[in-house]
Amino acid sequence: MKHVLILTAVLLGLASCGNEQAQNLEQLDKKSAREVTLMTQKQGDSVWHISKQIIWYNGEKIAERYDTIITPSTLNTWGGGDSSQQLSLIPIYVTVQ
Repeated sequence: MKHVLILTAVLLGLASCGNEQAQNLEQLDKKSAREVTLMTQKQGDSVWHISKQIIWYNGEKIAERYDTIITPSTLNTWGGGDSSQQLSLIPIYVTVQ
């Protein structure tokens, strides 16, 4: 019986360690950070894929850069995929290294 109580206490302790709350963006320290914004804008028959980066250090903006990749709204590919899919509506995958 004593072993069951100890095992239960250990399992409850381990379970409570995994329940850490995720920090909201508003609570993060933004004094020194790299801020990245991804935007998609449709301009006529083109789609603009815009990335904006701002680097903050001790509360000061030390660098800022915008990059834009322009593609047609729809593509005809040899792959035979869905040619009616709009490039302004495709998902955005982000990899942080």
